[in-house]
Amino acid sequence: MNSLKTLLYFSIFKYPLSAREIFLFSSAADENEVNHELDLLKQKGVVSIDNDFYFLDNNPSLVKRRIKGNKMANSVMDKAIRKGAFISKFPYVKAVGISGSLSKNYHDKNGDVDYFVITKSERLWVARTLLMLYKKIFLLNSRKFFCINYFVTENSLEISEKNIFTATELLTLIPITGDFTEFYNQNRWVSNFLPNLEIGKPSIISAKRKPITSRSIEFLLLSKLGNILESTFLKLTLKKWNNKFKTLSKEDFKIAMKSTQGVSKHHPQNFQKQVINKLNKKYQEFQSRYNIELEKEHA
Repeated sequence: MNSLKTLLYFSIFKYPLSAREIFLFSSAADENEVNHELDLLKQKGVVSIDNDFYFLDNNPSLVKRRIKGNKMANSVMDKAIRKGAFISKFPYVKAVGISGSLSKNYHDKNGDVDYFVITKSERLWVARTLLMLYKKIFLLNSRKFFCINYFVTENSLEISEKNIFTATELLTLIPITGDFTEFYNQNRWVSNFLPNLEIGKPSIISAKRKPITSRSIEFLLLSKLGNILESTFLKLTLKKWNNKFKTLSKEDFKIAMKSTQGVSKHHPQNFQKQVINKLNKKYQEFQSRYNIELEKEHA
């Protein structure tokens, strides 16, 4: 029941879907299969439809919520793209994309704009530290349009956690600037989860030469000093996070706050695990209620 799995996944985010979207975010063979399943689910009273959007739990207010969130996403997208282009001007930043809810065309008044950043190899922690210092000093630590919580280097592009959550995030990523070609090439595994979504999108803005300040910093840190700073910033950040997030188990910390030479994640809520756990719980509930068995997801 591919349609139900897709609806259950997006119900975690209170986000109704059109029939076309259900097909795209499923592993269904074709749209006829999806339409047939949706008809059966409507007959069973499992799903409802309003304004061509399907949803669970007979809650039509979710459709209004989605429409409002779509409109707000459209209103902030240009600003989010400009901020992403600004981030790309920092030293060692190679590519920037929009992730999170905005990448799925949803935003609300309490929402942040999340960015995914690819950096030069062996300089991720220098790039990250400079961006964080800018945010703290000039933005007073505001993350509204400057939430940069996922970095990878150009030689560590493959996402190690392979599941429905990471596949969805990767396939909905909106490249703003920089070359994402190799990133997509190294993450072809996403099609095992969502074969109906095309992998690979061009960046919205062509890459431009960095400002002289950024180029000067990159030149100065070609030396041994750059290596020392890279190692120091990694150690200091990891020490800070170990002290701050003691409630996370060692296993959860390793995933949610991943801090290596090639990856930096700052997800203290471990949202990935939360989503997978909630999804499996919903699978169990629907199996008990409707006798529909769904294969468990893995984080």
